[in-house]
Amino acid sequence: MNKQEYTISVFTENQVGLLTKIAMVFSRRGINIESLNVSPTEIEGISRFTIVVEVSQETVRKVSRQIQKLVEVIKVYYNTNDEIVWQELALFKIETNVVSEKFYVERILRQYGATIVSVRNDYTVFTIVGHHEEIDRFLEILEPHGLIEFIRSGRVAVIKSNEGFHKKLSVLEKMAYQ
Repeated sequence: MNKQEYTISVFTENQVGLLTKIAMVFSRRGINIESLNVSPTEIEGISRFTIVVEVSQETVRKVSRQIQKLVEVIKVYYNTNDEIVWQELALFKIETNVVSEKFYVERILRQYGATIVSVRNDYTVFTIVGHHEEIDRFLEILEPHGLIEFIRSGRVAVIKSNEGFHKKLSVLEKMAYQ
């Protein structure tokens, strides 16, 4: 059973309690969710769950089918990393004196495309956007230089296929009325 990283995109009606229902599907199967992001879509009243798991293709297929059966779920897709464009965002809080006194820290920040979010006398907050591995490398380099706090978002992703969800939703709606 070859495990691989999959990104599951779940398009749903915006309903209270749906996160719990979806999480239970993974919990019952003993699957750890590596990353989770929930956000509105370009369609009013429709939300998108972006869930990252590391499982076999057979398992992701079964889980996707089970989630699809939930009443509030409109459509479920699962993709490998090469089928999507994806990013994560991370915030790093470090001591301001480290940034202002150590030239090589400033060089590291520039090298990774870090953007200043907030500057105070005691700390500075930076953000970077990238893949999980890039954020991990940046964290590793920055940690010895007075890292105070770190947080990363869940993955956000779009499918590389040119056919957007809008178009697919229109097809599904037409099928429902036939």
